[in-house]
Amino acid sequence: MLRKTIIMKLLYFICLSYLFCSISHAQALAKNVFIITLDGVRWQEIFKGADSALIRNEAYVQDTTLMLQQFWDNTPQARRQKLLPFFWSVLSKHGSLMGNRDLKNKVNVDNLYKISYPGYNEIFTGYADKIFIPNLALSNPNNNVLSFLNNKEEFAGNVAAFCSWRMLPFILNEKNSSLPVNAGYEALSESDSTNIFINNIQKNSAPAGSTRHDLLTFEAARNYIEMHHPRVLYLGLGETDEFAHHGEYDLYLQKLHQADAMIAELWYLVQTNPLYKNNTSFIITTDHGRGRRANNWNTHGFWISGSGETWLAMIGNGIAPVGEQYVNQQLYQKQIAATIAQLLGYEFYANHPVAKPIPLLPASKINNAVETTSTAKGF
Repeated sequence: MLRKTIIMKLLYFICLSYLFCSISHAQALAKNVFIITLDGVRWQEIFKGADSALIRNEAYVQDTTLMLQQFWDNTPQARRQKLLPFFWSVLSKHGSLMGNRDLKNKVNVDNLYKISYPGYNEIFTGYADKIFIPNLALSNPNNNVLSFLNNKEEFAGNVAAFCSWRMLPFILNEKNSSLPVNAGYEALSESDSTNIFINNIQKNSAPAGSTRHDLLTFEAARNYIEMHHPRVLYLGLGETDEFAHHGEYDLYLQKLHQADAMIAELWYLVQTNPLYKNNTSFIITTDHGRGRRANNWNTHGFWISGSGETWLAMIGNGIAPVGEQYVNQQLYQKQIAATIAQLLGYEFYANHPVAKPIPLLPASKINNAVETTSTAKGF
């Protein structure tokens, strides 16, 4: 009788352990997550396309006729489709778009400063630090979700970041972690033909500022994906903010249109690669907003109204395909860090408070959870 009791208890604990492991696995909605940021892009262009007060303004556009031909239409829906065809042909049907304030669907920064360093800190640490850190080469003392994941056995050596802005290695604290970050005009360490080509272009370029051309950043990231197949990748594009600060609305629109094409190409790459197909999620956002008016759209900060207004787009595993969200809600970019971890089956914790993740549908209600998508159809 005692032996039977012991065996029954042993079987009970084995079953309980198996159930616990199954539940833990079920929480991982995605096997891979790619995070993409478009620096300083307003929600107005994402949801309404080219701004009528700016695209005709010769102070901000060199050739208004050409820009109108390329990006203008009579309705916001048609304009945004012209500017961002991937967003409004694919993301809007198979993903989720948040931040259209005309629909009372709001996404905001929670930090007080509404500039890039605090914005990227908030995105990746889940924490709107009250201590002001300017856009300078200062190591960030806050823990970020990329380093957190890279320190997990499952993800060790499978997390990487490629960024146009040279300050991102400091924000992500590359120096004090094992997270590889290539940013600005930093040379690529590997000597394959693509990286040699990119390094030669960078070496012979004369960069006007601290931001690398986004095309170079994208090609470096794509080459790394094809060679190493990272589980988590951050692609930080920055030229939209550069041209906005210069007051060049035409080039701001062109770089935003170019970024949309890069995201489309990256999505096609993962959906045609067996290692990524139907098990990968994209999270796309910005670090801050900009001024709302024609006389201040080109700047941002705590003194500029509209600078804290942002947006968020997600597509892939664990993301309900609800399209443009009409629900009256308030989200913050500090929720993104925990959301990244949640999609991968982890709870992100740090040496500071971490905001709760963005609410996602229960795994049982999402048709494309990791464990059920190996044979699912692609988009």
